[in-house]
Amino acid sequence: MASKTLYSQRDPMLKRDGFEDILEERRNSSDLKYALRCYAPVLYKGVTPCKANMLKNIVLQSDQLRYVINQVSQESGEAPDIIQEEASVILEEMAHRLQISTVRFFAFALSKAFKTLFQHVCVNEEGIQRLQQAIQEHPVVLLPSHRSYMDFLLMSYILYTYDLALPVIAAGMDFMGMKFVGEMLRMSGAFFIRRSFGGDKLYWAVFSEYVKTMLRNGFAPIEFFLEGTRSRTCKSLTPKLGLLNIVIEPFFKGEVFDVNLVPISISYERILEESLYARELLGVPKPKESTSGLLKARRILSEDYGSIHVYFGQPVSVRSLAQGKVNRSTYNLFPRHIPRKPMEETQSFVNDTAYRIVRLQEDNMVLKPWVLMASLLLQNLEGMELSVLTEQTVWLRGLALSYAAFLDWPDHAPTAKVVSSSLALHRGLACVSGGRVSLVVGEPLGPVTPEEALFNRAVSVLSCASYRNQVLHVFLRPAMLAVAMHTAASSKKNEVYNCFSFLWDMFSNDFILCPGDTVQDFEEACYLLVKTGAVQMPQQDIVMTDIGQPTLSFFNGLLEPFLQGYQVVCRYLCEEASEGLTEKQYIPAVRSFAVKLILAGNLRCYEVLSSDMQKNALAALLRMDAVRKVKVADQVTLIVNKMAVNSIDDILGKNRMISHINQTQISPSLSLVAVAEDLCRDGLTPSYIR
Repeated sequence: MASKTLYSQRDPMLKRDGFEDILEERRNSSDLKYALRCYAPVLYKGVTPCKANMLKNIVLQSDQLRYVINQVSQESGEAPDIIQEEASVILEEMAHRLQISTVRFFAFALSKAFKTLFQHVCVNEEGIQRLQQAIQEHPVVLLPSHRSYMDFLLMSYILYTYDLALPVIAAGMDFMGMKFVGEMLRMSGAFFIRRSFGGDKLYWAVFSEYVKTMLRNGFAPIEFFLEGTRSRTCKSLTPKLGLLNIVIEPFFKGEVFDVNLVPISISYERILEESLYARELLGVPKPKESTSGLLKARRILSEDYGSIHVYFGQPVSVRSLAQGKVNRSTYNLFPRHIPRKPMEETQSFVNDTAYRIVRLQEDNMVLKPWVLMASLLLQNLEGMELSVLTEQTVWLRGLALSYAAFLDWPDHAPTAKVVSSSLALHRGLACVSGGRVSLVVGEPLGPVTPEEALFNRAVSVLSCASYRNQVLHVFLRPAMLAVAMHTAASSKKNEVYNCFSFLWDMFSNDFILCPGDTVQDFEEACYLLVKTGAVQMPQQDIVMTDIGQPTLSFFNGLLEPFLQGYQVVCRYLCEEASEGLTEKQYIPAVRSFAVKLILAGNLRCYEVLSSDMQKNALAALLRMDAVRKVKVADQVTLIVNKMAVNSIDDILGKNRMISHINQTQISPSLSLVAVAEDLCRDGLTPSYIR
């Protein structure tokens, strides 16, 4: 496939790296020959690959682990030999056993699967060349975005294709419950870690020393997901710092000259788990990973999931980033083998680095036309004329490109064809009837209750929102400014900034907003809205221009679901929450409250039912001291400052959104989880659940 021209985030006149379709050759040659070909990747400084048993011995004999073993022995009263044996068991459970024969099996199987599932798998080869050079110079850490189970399989497949060293990949213990498959993943480079290990000092020591040993010796690139888990909303998640702290520490201690962090952006035109994610957000428990579940999922092979774009970003040097920010000499004051908590200066650096990496991932996400169409359809839930949708998609494309979005729009294709092609690929989410486009709602097999109909509708909306969310990073800052202009009592720049700053703080769990960047983000938002002619800034004012109304209206609509979601949480906490509301009760209670509002006709936004939004709203209220957590016995109780919550609700625009509920007309105990389970039990399971 010919390389496509895509656009730079900072300068739309500059070209980004081109993409090549790695499936093109697979479609025209033998998959078996591909899997069995000579594979001889170059490693860091030409080191010899380390056998799994040798790696374990190095870890178990390390000074740091021995120090912790002696500590635990003294604290527990058990003999060091017993603690050493426990460490060995932990390491055995954790460690990878990379075998080239298993890698070749996956190369063959994935070639077959990818050619069936996807039209193209596109990779920026310049990024591959940069990575190849980086691997030879310094230890490398691969940091992909995480939107699908497919991500880590895809990464290893690409590196094998380009004859690069295969990564060792941090994976959750959930996969070990999959008979046969779990061990296959281990033999393809996965090492397994528990989701949480609290104050287990020995487990942490084994885990951190295992990762640092691989990094210090350059045995293989290390791969993990900064977000920690798959994003069910397809928005980037707040980064987790544990593993990043571990891989950066050897640099701080002078054990390696540098570490290269490689941000990788994986963009799916159609997400395999779209309906599954929507159901999880509505409270339906995530299916347990199992081999039988994997076998049942093979029916997806009959579907078309469009294209994947994988962008390998510029390697980020930790040494360059830390210059002038971290005083490494303080690490010389303590023996290297003694574990110690990161200093505040170091922790701040790691946190800032994590956010910057996720921003780089976002900047290099490739956006398809459907994400623009989904953004428009969600602001018109009653449907749109196809001609109007086409016209507005063209307008939004121009706006996105003016903001330097990384947009993949087919060259020389008529707009009508691009729109119809996108609708065909996503026919499970939107359909055209009588020249009008509307979201598809799963058809039940029989009569349904209002709650069941609401659940079906919510799945459709949240599935569509997962695509709209992919473009939010492009429009987020100008959108927050548009809302701030609407909320502020005047056009004075300082008052608009105050509203912007409030929204920035409020939404910092929902979006990737780098700590300390409020002023910079505000100035960027002003620049972008002025650049596209939506606002003017005479003297110290910010005012809408004569032609700015469509842009500002679209931006207000873009953030409206989030504003309403946070308002519903505030309203619930002030009007409905009991004194003893526990953290576990919070999400089901808020969801039930939102269901009542929707069924009563007082709320039309289905996105407020999302558990992700409800969690982020609570996190914001906790951060703003409007809610406190108090541990009582074995439960965490939420203490609500109703005056503070009411004040936040007022700023968000309480009176424009929802009216008071007529409590006598609505059942007080509605559960979407129960509705979903009843649908399945009664044989009314819609097609998107089956």
